[in-house]
Amino acid sequence: MKKIDLVLGFLVGEGIGLLFLWILKKGQVSMPLIPIYLLDFIAVFALPLLAILGIYVAFLIGKKFLFVYQLAKFALIGAFFALVDLTVLNFLMEFLGITRENLLKYNLFFTISFLVATILKYFGDKFWAFEKPESEKAEVEFTLFFVVTLISLGIQLGTSNLILKILPVSNPFLAGNFAKIAGIVLASMWNFLGYKFFVFKK
Repeated sequence: MKKIDLVLGFLVGEGIGLLFLWILKKGQVSMPLIPIYLLDFIAVFALPLLAILGIYVAFLIGKKFLFVYQLAKFALIGAFFALVDLTVLNFLMEFLGITRENLLKYNLFFTISFLVATILKYFGDKFWAFEKPESEKAEVEFTLFFVVTLISLGIQLGTSNLILKILPVSNPFLAGNFAKIAGIVLASMWNFLGYKFFVFKK
């Protein structure tokens, strides 16, 4: 097991926890049944430890079933760049403004954040998750990556737009984040199968 696995696990767990706290604060969401100090503990300490434990367990199982370890690394790298995606989206929504009704503007922000994260994610999946550093047929590989990713963008946009229309949340900031996260989750399995069996197959 490589040190980068543990480091990335920690960073992803910490990043998800801090982003979660920030979204709750920005969206003015109160959780009266959970004390704030408990939320802080879970976000800052528990999530990073759980992420590290998860990748270690996947490594042990992966000695017998390699795809389990690959799936865990893919999930970590996906979560890491989902944080990048959400950070860019929230920056655009925060400083350029967004409303529940303006789907065109939201879709533009959504696409920009998706493309920024995806370009970076290509290298993470190639060199870390699927460990395929060789450069032969790089143009074909990137073309396949682009096609799989384009379908993923369609899945995410369709899911997000549907959720924005039916989600009973008036706050556009919260609605935009919930819709984005749901789209990422739904498209993640398609991404794993597409990248593993078509893009980075050995």
